[in-house]
Amino acid sequence: MNARGLVLFPGAGSNAQHSALIAIEQAVAPLPTLRVDFPYRLAGKKFPDKAPVLIDCVKSAVREFAKQLQCETEQLVIGGRSMGGRMCTMAASDEIDPLKVLGVACIGYPLHPPKKPDQLRTAHFGNLHNPLLFISGARDEFGTPEELALAWKLLPNQPTVHMIEKGRHELRDADVQVAVLVTQWLQNL
Repeated sequence: MNARGLVLFPGAGSNAQHSALIAIEQAVAPLPTLRVDFPYRLAGKKFPDKAPVLIDCVKSAVREFAKQLQCETEQLVIGGRSMGGRMCTMAASDEIDPLKVLGVACIGYPLHPPKKPDQLRTAHFGNLHNPLLFISGARDEFGTPEELALAWKLLPNQPTVHMIEKGRHELRDADVQVAVLVTQWLQNL
């Protein structure tokens, strides 16, 4: 495994104690792993900040963790559930100050809001040159397998993709399966 560490971010409706993030941390041990709460969660708010604030949080947390581990951010993998994974892709693809990382793992990437397939969250995909992992539920209301397959064609490189049979967006009861898939992907970076 080439990664020196892993930084994970939660989805909009959860926090760094999400069971999937904990399962991933346990599965990749002894790889140093940091689970990060976004500022709005730390402030006790329910609704996320705007994307620039969340992206800055990703960049700051990853850069600080790299300092703690005495390595470069390029030696770290980042990722998260839903919004957390999306913010990681946006930080890595930032045109002005891209966060240089070894790879990005997205669990339940929110391709579009439910029932709004015309509001795609892919404008930054053309700038994503990192190895990418996407794990989604085959019945995810934030993006069907067909919609996701079309979106992945916008990426410069082919991502690693896993669909969880019968899984919805929350991927309930799939924490162990998700953790195993993330671990296997990390071992191949």
